[in-house]
Amino acid sequence: MEPNASNSMQPDHCLEITPIEVHKVVPPPHRSTIQKLKSRLKETFFPDDPLRQFKGQPLGKKWILAAQYFFPILQWGPNYSFKLFKSDIVSGLTIASLAIPQGISYAKLASLPPIVGLYSSFVPPLVYAVLGSSRDLAVGPVSIASLILGSMLKQEVSPTNDPLLFLQLAFSSTFFAGLFQASLGLLRLGFIIDFLSKATLIGFMAGAAIIVSLQQLKSLLGITHFTKQMELVPVLSSVFHNTNEWSWQTVLMGFCFLVFLLLARHVSMKKPKLFWVSAGAPLVSVILSTILVFAFKAQRHGISVIGKLQEGLNPPSWNMLHFHGSYLGLVVKTGLVTGIISLTEGIAVGRTFAALKNYQVDGNKEMMAIGLMNVIGSTTSCYVTTGAFSRSAVNHNAGAKTAVSNIIMSVTVMVTLLFLMPLFQYTPNVVLGAIIVTAVIGLIDIPAACQIWKIDKFDFIVMLCAFFGVILVSVQDGLAIAVGISIFKILLQVTRPKTVVLGNIPGTDIFRNLHHYKEAMRIPGFLILSIEAPINFANTTYLKERIVRWIYEYETEEDTKRQSSIHFLILDLSAVSSIDTSGVSLLKDLKKALENTGAELVLVNPVGEVLEKLQRADDVRDVMSPEALYLTVGEAVAALSSTMKGRSSSHV
Repeated sequence: MEPNASNSMQPDHCLEITPIEVHKVVPPPHRSTIQKLKSRLKETFFPDDPLRQFKGQPLGKKWILAAQYFFPILQWGPNYSFKLFKSDIVSGLTIASLAIPQGISYAKLASLPPIVGLYSSFVPPLVYAVLGSSRDLAVGPVSIASLILGSMLKQEVSPTNDPLLFLQLAFSSTFFAGLFQASLGLLRLGFIIDFLSKATLIGFMAGAAIIVSLQQLKSLLGITHFTKQMELVPVLSSVFHNTNEWSWQTVLMGFCFLVFLLLARHVSMKKPKLFWVSAGAPLVSVILSTILVFAFKAQRHGISVIGKLQEGLNPPSWNMLHFHGSYLGLVVKTGLVTGIISLTEGIAVGRTFAALKNYQVDGNKEMMAIGLMNVIGSTTSCYVTTGAFSRSAVNHNAGAKTAVSNIIMSVTVMVTLLFLMPLFQYTPNVVLGAIIVTAVIGLIDIPAACQIWKIDKFDFIVMLCAFFGVILVSVQDGLAIAVGISIFKILLQVTRPKTVVLGNIPGTDIFRNLHHYKEAMRIPGFLILSIEAPINFANTTYLKERIVRWIYEYETEEDTKRQSSIHFLILDLSAVSSIDTSGVSLLKDLKKALENTGAELVLVNPVGEVLEKLQRADDVRDVMSPEALYLTVGEAVAALSSTMKGRSSSHV
């Protein structure tokens, strides 16, 4: 924005413009190529400047700060108190009551043995407590990652016909997911996950929630022969083609516990202080349903149960990882997709609750923590884990103060693995299905979808593509479609930059968009354009065609009004942050074309990098002449007005 001048110019047809002081455009300070490269790399990979805390510190202090950076527990651990522990133990036990039934349920969703879900709720939280920077993130298996892992692996390997190979591939995918996540954090490449926009995630999560819920119809209805496909049409077709397999006992139990869980969730949403109602409801459902099945021998009347679960802690699984063979491509692809999704969810959840408590979460440290957590987990019989929103919300509402709540949860799961596993033998699968449906229904965010519709219609289309792609095509293809459309939108913005015609606001030296500010007026003889994007090889052709069209429209309009033709084309480059060789060539070609018609090209406020490149390319000063370079549009118009009057009189 140009500052108001005390001597304002009046944009009338007589061109009575009061001269104002013209400021010289100063080139940026000289920097060597090494300095520029260093600055660019720093802004690209270290925008948060993580090394600033080491400046001016003695060597011993630097080692301590480095250890605290990589192991955040060393930062808050020395100040940990019994008062904090009292809060953490309550929240840890609360999320453990939710993590145990969810762990079993999500493992079945991933077509893995239920015990693997509990394994994944034991080791990863311990790792995260040491490496993670979030105080509220509750770690464990999540529904979406479980769904994607199971669906992608089932495309090539059957979990029923070859369960051992399927388990090996799941652990291998987890290893590659963790390796990819940790690499992103270590190499400071976290901006890659930013391609999953909010609109994409909302549509994807909603579609995945519906797919997950539809998969639970097998358990909720008691169907034995259920489709292996995940899409909407095959699932509904399978449900209604197997009505003879529906079990009224299963349907009745499933309906009752589903209503109970949804009511508990509703109560906690309406009154956050009653968070323990929804947190404890899944475990209460498991206990009650197990007692009912055991008491009435319901497994003999069509209600399927989990069966006997293995006791003991996580067995090592490093020897089960596949790093070669025909399935290597499958596990790498599965690990990549599940790694991106789980990483995005975990960081988003961590930042959400960090904002509520006014503390910072380091995205790159979180990537390394979640990645190493999954790498270690893959060697201890765990599959992909991250920070779950539902569990973290309970952790937050329960008053968690530090990551010790994850340790308490892990210890509780350890006790369960060692001593309580026989109690789950008669737990009905229908209740696990109801728990999953209740958990994922919160992923359907209708208010957020409505907000996107109000703000950006294109984002709404992206959201719908993700949603329908997931439920009609496949989970991974739906995500790929949405990301592809988002990237296409970015390419459109790069290749079709916005250009606007500026006019003068009467009584000031301020120039604004003619279509936005109705009071803005054209200055006869001047065509003033603002380019609002970097100029590069991808958009120079478009910019040239668009500027030529602006000139043609201006000339046509002036001929109609029988006024003066264009004498000066002023390009406001304030919003042009960078330019390349193609952009420089564009300006040179434009200047030559204008000179052939008797007009001149004037540049306004080129920023440091743009100005420097133009100076280097302008050996004969045909573009960067002092009379064609100004600091503001107002100064340019005022300074060129006398020339304009002279030309106008000569034409007369």
